[in-house]
Amino acid sequence: MKPLMLHGHERSITQIKYNRDGDLLFSSAKDNHPCVWYSVNGERLGTYEGHQGVVWAIDVDWETKRFMSGAGDNMLMIWDVQTGKALGKIEAKTSVRTCNFSYSGNMALYSTDSTMGNPSEIFIIDVRTVDSSFSENDPILRIPLTNAPKATSMVWGNLDEVVISGHDNGDLAQWDLRTGKKNNLVSEHAKSINDMQLSKDGALLITASKDCTAKLFNAETLECLKTYKTERPVNSAAISPIMDHVVLGGGQDAMDVTTTSTRVGKFDARFFHLVFEEEFARVKGHFGPINSLAFHPDGKTYASGGEDGYVRLNQFDQSYFDFKFDY
Repeated sequence: MKPLMLHGHERSITQIKYNRDGDLLFSSAKDNHPCVWYSVNGERLGTYEGHQGVVWAIDVDWETKRFMSGAGDNMLMIWDVQTGKALGKIEAKTSVRTCNFSYSGNMALYSTDSTMGNPSEIFIIDVRTVDSSFSENDPILRIPLTNAPKATSMVWGNLDEVVISGHDNGDLAQWDLRTGKKNNLVSEHAKSINDMQLSKDGALLITASKDCTAKLFNAETLECLKTYKTERPVNSAAISPIMDHVVLGGGQDAMDVTTTSTRVGKFDARFFHLVFEEEFARVKGHFGPINSLAFHPDGKTYASGGEDGYVRLNQFDQSYFDFKFDY
């Protein structure tokens, strides 16, 4: 497994995402320009210039026509994937922490941080027509989290009817978009949820938390099915689209990184069996914590983005597919 090293960012990676076909990989970092790469050879295709602060979250729609990014400059921007031109933007009151296109691509959600007296909020917006007047449109739905902890990660639920949010106290909440009310709330994690990703069919949800665990949930009922334990904070977790495997990435906080060597710092990607919760492999490579992980849609490659500013594309060897668990 010889990785491709993608180096186009000057600062640590915050999120990476494949498009649906898997031919493109999008990345964002604590510098202010998200990048897009060819996933087959790691060639950089271009950057999206326009943000003035750290880009926290990115997403690409189902047809790879539009790209969305939310940043610390209080901006949510929507871009044309092909030309790199900004189609429209929304100015928020505080930093935009998460953003996701809906399954249909007609709607998008984003959430903001709670700072300077402004509560964390969840917004659902119509993105069918994005132009210069886009910023003046009212959101379809606005959910202020006035007495609740801030939302740190979000995903769309089944058929765009619900939204699932992870919070910085470890809560997982499900919101009904027709009423704007909370359907369900579970408190399985003891600390902040850093990342949430759905399985390929949308039935399962994996969460990564600072409490050193990743947990597998039923995406509809939020029932906790499995727990994957490590001895370090988990920053990101992803479910393989073709195997019963999950991959976890993390490490200690960024401020402690300079005091530990790569060997002790535990910056490997760790593979667990989805059902048996057993760790069966580790992949080294990053010189700092892994902040984001993503499986290629065909399941033959996975990508990791780290605090060191590198994105690594790892192609699985044949032995990975031949390996069978004894049970």
